[in-house]
Amino acid sequence: MIELKNIKKSYGSLPILKDISFTINKGEIVSIVGASGAGKTTLLQIMGTLDNPDAGELLINNTNVTKLSSTKLSAFRNKNIGFVFQFHQLLPEFTAVENVCMPAWIAGQNKTDATKKAKDLLTFLGLSDRLKHKPSELSGGEQQRVAVARALINNPSVVLADEPSGNLDSSSAEALHHLFFDLREKFNQTFVIVTHNDTLANRSDRKLTIKDGMIL
Repeated sequence: MIELKNIKKSYGSLPILKDISFTINKGEIVSIVGASGAGKTTLLQIMGTLDNPDAGELLINNTNVTKLSSTKLSAFRNKNIGFVFQFHQLLPEFTAVENVCMPAWIAGQNKTDATKKAKDLLTFLGLSDRLKHKPSELSGGEQQRVAVARALINNPSVVLADEPSGNLDSSSAEALHHLFFDLREKFNQTFVIVTHNDTLANRSDRKLTIKDGMIL
């Protein structure tokens, strides 16, 4: 599903990622762990095509995304990659359903079809009674589940999550972790998760530890 080949990234004279190579298979849940400043988020941003490596190649579903133009890369990202951030990044003026629909509408999907799928996803995530609520009317855990639904709306090849439970209480965090595994069982979804949560990291199929810009 994902292949990184000799990825390098520096900011000025400071090397952040040093010749990183690994693969992730379809349906895997892989956690990336390491101390703050080790390069975890930079690595995830490169995997999500939000940042470019200085050297190396990134293949997603056999597409070498490092070779795509910016326009084609944006379209590829919208269709193939879902994102879940620590701070859910929901649009405050829109309802839960509307927030989930955004990536589908950007992709040009029919509004009626996108709305139905958004409602189905939110119902699957236990939010059938919160469809018309705005983010300010939802708990932190509910907001993060809306963000997960938004990440899934375009049937992405992979979902990338950056500290997805870092802003949740322990009960909501545990519920979110269970959700990832439920989604994998239902949709054979692939997850790559940057986390400081040892419980989640140890439950994953694989745990990759990054230190000083290298995978140990």
